[in-house]
This record gives sequence, C-alpha cells and structure tokens, in this order.
Amino acid sequence: MQRRQFLTAISMLAAGQALSMSSWGFAQGDRKLRVTLVGTGIRGTSFWGKRLVEQYGDILEFTGLCDNNPGRLAYAKEYMGVDCPVYEDFEAMVEQAQPDLVIVCTKDSTHHEFIVKGLDMGCDVLTEKPMTTDEDMCQQILDAERRSGRNLIVGFNYRWSPYATKIKELISEGAIGDVVSVDFNWYLNTYHGASYFRRWHGLRDSGGTLLVHKSTHHFDLLNWWLDSDPQQVFGYGALEHYGANGPFRGDNCRNCEHTAECKYYWDITDNERLVKLYADNEQYDGYIRDNCLFREEIDIFDKMSVQVKYASNAVVNYSLTTYSPFEGWRIAFNGSKGRIEAWHDIPYRSEQDVSQADLHAAEMRQDGEAELEYAPLIVHRLWEEHETVVVPMERSGHGGGDKRLHDKIFANPEAPDPYRRAAGSRDGAMSVLIGVAARKSIDSGQPIDIASLTDLSPQARRPA
Repeated sequence: MQRRQFLTAISMLAAGQALSMSSWGFAQGDRKLRVTLVGTGIRGTSFWGKRLVEQYGDILEFTGLCDNNPGRLAYAKEYMGVDCPVYEDFEAMVEQAQPDLVIVCTKDSTHHEFIVKGLDMGCDVLTEKPMTTDEDMCQQILDAERRSGRNLIVGFNYRWSPYATKIKELISEGAIGDVVSVDFNWYLNTYHGASYFRRWHGLRDSGGTLLVHKSTHHFDLLNWWLDSDPQQVFGYGALEHYGANGPFRGDNCRNCEHTAECKYYWDITDNERLVKLYADNEQYDGYIRDNCLFREEIDIFDKMSVQVKYASNAVVNYSLTTYSPFEGWRIAFNGSKGRIEAWHDIPYRSEQDVSQADLHAAEMRQDGEAELEYAPLIVHRLWEEHETVVVPMERSGHGGGDKRLHDKIFANPEAPDPYRRAAGSRDGAMSVLIGVAARKSIDSGQPIDIASLTDLSPQARRPA
C-alpha cells in the first residue's frame, strides 16, 4: 500500500467524500494497514481495539500499544488478542512501530499531546471524542494538521446511527423548512451519570467538564443536523448534587463504611473486566475506577443549561442532567414550515423491561448481532395532521452508529455518504468549542463568541 494513496484516502474520508476501495490498497494484496493505539482504557481496548481485531483483522494489524500503566498494557494486549510490542513512551512507539494510523484514546486533557505528536511524526491520526478540552489545545491541533500535511479523523459515532441519520434526512430535504430553533434535553441516569463523577471525568483539568466530554456528542449532532457553525454561547451551570454536597464520603466504594446507606454504592468486583483493567493495576498510576462520588476534589458541573446562536440564525436551548431517574433524550426542531419531535428511551413513551444499568450496558455492547428495534419520530407540518415516521434501529453500539462508523473507515470507504457523517478536525473543534464557550460563560456570566477562541470563523453553512 502506497503511503500517498493512504493519505489521499484519509483526507477524503475526513472531508466526508466517497473514495474507492483501491485507493486504500486493502483489496490489492498489499500489506495490512499498520495501526497503533495510545490509551488502553475501556474504550480503547474494546471499540478501537478488540472490535477492530475481530472485524477487520484481514485488512489491518496493530503494531504497537502505548499507555503509562504497564499493568493495563499487559492486560490490553491479552484482551485484544494481539501480538505486538507495548510501550510506555509514545514517540518510541511511533518511531519503532511505523504506523500508518495512530488511534488516540487517552484521558481527554492529553488528546492534543498525542494528536500533535502523531501528526508531526508523519502519521494520520484518529481520535476518540472530544478532540480536546480547551481552545489553546484546539488551536495546537489545527496548526499541527495544517503544517504536517497529515489528517485527523474524530470518532463521532452518534452521527452514524439510523435514527440520527433519519432526522438529518428530514431536515435536509426541507420537511419543516428552515430550522429556526431547537430544544434539546439529554438525561443521564443515576447509574451512567454517576459514573462520570467516580472517574477522572469529575475533574475539570482532566475532562474539561461534561460540557466538553459528554456534550461534545450532542453539540456535534446539532452542528451536523443544522449544517451550520455555532456563533455565540451563553451558559448556566452548578455543582449541587455530587462532590462536597454528599452526606458522607469514603476512599472508594470497595472500602467505604457507608455502603449500606449510600444509594450510589457500586461494586466494581462484580465486573471481572473492570477489575483486571483498573483495580488490579492501581499500584502503577494511582487511578481509582470506583472513586467516591462525594469526594471534595470534584469540580465539574452536575447541572448545565446552554443557549447557542448559530451563524444560520437558528437558536438552541440545551440542557444536560446527570442524576435523572432514567437515561434518554428528547429534541424538538421548530422550522418555518413545521416541527420535528424525536426522543430515545423516554420510559413512558415506550415499554421497557430492563434496568437502567442494563440499558446502558446494551448501548455500549460491541459483541454479536444487535436486535432490531423500531423507534418513532414525529413530523408535524403547518396546517396538517402530524405524521409518525418509524425508524429501524439497533440497541447496541450506540444505536448502531459504532459499527457503521467502523465500516466507513475500514471496510467500505467508497460507500456514498450524502449526509456527510465522516468528521474531521473542524467538526471536532466546533463541537468542543461550544462546550469550552459554555464553561467560560458560566465562569464569567458573559456570552462567549466562538470566533474569539481559535482562528476558525463560524460559517452559516458548514464548509465541506
């Protein structure tokens, strides 16, 4: 496989363009795509690790794994089923493993370090969301991509779910005219929402707050659905439930004297994989996976409300709840010719016979065939009766988005993508910058202009 051919393919994919299988060289009998992974946590070893090995082992191979935790590295190699060198030094890995593609799955606040180094060392890079956690790191990434001539892909999997794609299709074909306003509410339940506050995500310096780590998914969907760039952001937020607000605290759930009275008690030892990946390797880096939700060092928001004005003149009201009784979301698009309403996992909208913990586990599953489900959305045109549109979808792998994203990158890059779901650095930046601006607005009490954060200029219509 020629290096120039691979770079051309990655560039076209990052721009969301169709390309031929032969441009990758996968079907030419040449060597496999050489891939390295930095960050061997749960997402890196499963979605960007084991699944790639099992589903695309005929066209790619891992030539190196990197992490600062040697115990986690050893387990990652075993779990993924690969036979490649492991490294604690990223630059040594790139120099010795000679990857075509570097996959970055480290802690959010370090994404930029490995993205920039990877690009500057002559590799193409694929990063887990969010692309980074502040505007300065974002600018560093944009500069590195420009000067290196290499390319960055951001793994926005939600775009690829059939349900999200159907919404995009309806808006693009003008089902409700021009979108003028949006109401978007996302609910994290007391199982999934709480999990962020146990982990490093509960520290602003590590995850940039959930307005960056979690909401980057939601803001990217908005940017993509509206096909426009955010222009100005205003936010409210506070920490009122977790952290120092708790009635008691302990070192971690395993060793806490309040397990009988704490409704948030979670036993990590019930999950063999998490024990092997995290608990068994705490001595190397001190990372506690089942940390106390009420530790005083937590400094992120647990309630968030954001207003976004787009360059297209559309306005968005967004909220994120982190301790809801249920997990799900709902959205309404108001247009010049009507309204679209959509939702996912609102319990009184459908019958559910699984627990909230099991719902999240099913959503994250990467193994086996997903069970086909059908989900409705409502299209209501002015002066007409509403229409219910039923969309086939899957429960596992983020609503079927995970496998479709993988297939586009690794198996069927030539497949048409009229909805431009493939995401590059500009998409990653515009998503992150809404969260960064919201965080700055909460701190300052002032609206924040997106154009003031990097050298990107918001456009009424997203550039190709």
